[in-house]
Amino acid sequence: MRHDRRDFLGLGAALIASAALSPNLKASEHDHAGHEGKKRQLTLVNDPKRVLSPATLITPKEGKSYNPVVTLNGWNLPYEMKEGVKEFHIIAEPVVREFAPGMVVNCWGYNGTSPGPTIEAVEGDRVRLIVSNKLPEHTTIHWHGLILPNGMDGVGGLTQRAIAPGETYVYEFTLRQSGTFMYHPHADEMVQMAMGCMGMFIVHPKKPQSHKVDRDFCFLLASYDVAPGTYTPNPSTMTEFNIWSFNSRVFPGIDSMNVRVGDRVRIRVGNLTMTNHPIHMHGHPFEVTCTDGGWVPKNARWPEVTIDIGVGQVRAFEFVATEEGDWSLHCHKSHHTMGPMGHSVPNMIGVKQDDLTEKISDLMPNYMYMPMGKNGMAEMQDMAEMGMKLPENTLPMMTGKGPFGPIEMGGMFTLVKVRKNQPKDDYSDPGWYSHPKGSIARKL
Repeated sequence: MRHDRRDFLGLGAALIASAALSPNLKASEHDHAGHEGKKRQLTLVNDPKRVLSPATLITPKEGKSYNPVVTLNGWNLPYEMKEGVKEFHIIAEPVVREFAPGMVVNCWGYNGTSPGPTIEAVEGDRVRLIVSNKLPEHTTIHWHGLILPNGMDGVGGLTQRAIAPGETYVYEFTLRQSGTFMYHPHADEMVQMAMGCMGMFIVHPKKPQSHKVDRDFCFLLASYDVAPGTYTPNPSTMTEFNIWSFNSRVFPGIDSMNVRVGDRVRIRVGNLTMTNHPIHMHGHPFEVTCTDGGWVPKNARWPEVTIDIGVGQVRAFEFVATEEGDWSLHCHKSHHTMGPMGHSVPNMIGVKQDDLTEKISDLMPNYMYMPMGKNGMAEMQDMAEMGMKLPENTLPMMTGKGPFGPIEMGGMFTLVKVRKNQPKDDYSDPGWYSHPKGSIARKL
């Protein structure tokens, strides 16, 4: 029986049932070409199954030796212990992802979501990752940044045969370092990553007190080209994307990060887009404490408020939340904080349009033209509020409403909400900040 995405969202997550190795499988059937008699390091598995459970995956179970990472608009993959090995089940498959209210996209991903669920484990763990391919083409998974045996690296054609549609392969290795890593295909990368196949892989330190924080968040930077009025990304686009997202969500559909005054906070960001992103935080300086290459020594850190994250890089930064308020966190490339309707717009700033409406109406009487953009693009927000019709399944250029009016953002933008009264371990949204009297900018 096939479960749709609504089932997954309604129950919170997909839990994967164990899949037994086929007793009839012969190792010789899967030898490397030209190396008969040598067993492959990856093993084919038959008939993977999955079941649903209402378990809450983001809440740590008692006895865990680490504080679980909170994935923005996502969830963390459960595992089963099998004879001392942590066994994870991953299904590569087409999925439907809501980017924000009013827009859904046909993506590819893992376990019913894109990006896939975050994998969490501990340094020293032996992990078994059972990967089933339900995509229409072959795939692999590369474990970006992890130190592992070469045959487990997931590069199709180089370190393994690709996983054909309908096949299941097993990756198994010991986690030799802690840090922040990613997973993504290394087969037809341009298409599969452009469609959303990616995820985060967090390895916590073996010693729980090492690199300890009070709140730990993660998300991936992902970009898409979805033409107005359509539903499927164009994987052939190289640089001119029109949707820039945190975990395949765009503002105002991105979760805020809600913390308590005095908390030490870590934010882990991975970049699998095709360009760099200067991620800027308001109100708090931070230090980069970890990359996909490992932890940064304390004597090599310095304060920043913006960190440029290159293609294929991971940066984790930390700060102590000292300042109450609703603080912006966003990419500082302004076109990365706009919706699809803000791209490829003709420049009309300063253009005299007084009689343009009349002239166009004479030429095309059935066409309604509304002059816009002479004084800037902020009026796009006003037009959206007035009910200006947009193409089907398309978000406006700027959106989002705050306590003082339109926020005029989109794309890679969210908030860090800092409160004195936020309960410990409570990640719920506290609502808009109530400013002390006399602390708000005012009109003279």
